[in-house]
Amino acid sequence: MTEQNPSVEVEETLETPEGAEVSEKPSYEELEAKAAELEAMLKEEQLRGLANEQNLRRRHTEELQATHKYAGQKFAAEMLPVKDYLEMALLDQSGNFEALKMGVQMTLNELNKAFEHTQITEINPQPGDKLDPHHHQAMQLVESEQEPNTIVSVMKKGYQLADRVLRPAMVTVAKGEN
Repeated sequence: MTEQNPSVEVEETLETPEGAEVSEKPSYEELEAKAAELEAMLKEEQLRGLANEQNLRRRHTEELQATHKYAGQKFAAEMLPVKDYLEMALLDQSGNFEALKMGVQMTLNELNKAFEHTQITEINPQPGDKLDPHHHQAMQLVESEQEPNTIVSVMKKGYQLADRVLRPAMVTVAKGEN
């Protein structure tokens, strides 16, 4: 192993295909040009990254707007047969009460199917159930033999979509003794 003198500059040597050695040391101008080229490439990559980010934001915004715009599409499609049945019932001039009652029952069945397909469920508390302020709205307090803060009767059923309350059940509640 030979030691090199640190004060001696080492030149790069490149071998050409013919086997001859060529001594090459880049000039200041070449180094400057290479640095400018690398800076331009970096700038181009930054711009490409910014454009990509901007496109992602735009696409996200468009998807969000479409989601909001068409959020009720599934429910609306489920409601069309219900509307058709109601219109048919109104067009019936037969005066046959049983036929009208059957038509209303078919309409209610179709509505229940639509609710099931769109995850709408009833909140239908029973008398004696404990009042749950997240699912029930106390409309009236009445004296009752029941335990205080329990449901005496249901004035209107409530509904929820998945786990979100659309309308709380409107209930009459037993009040405590004073």
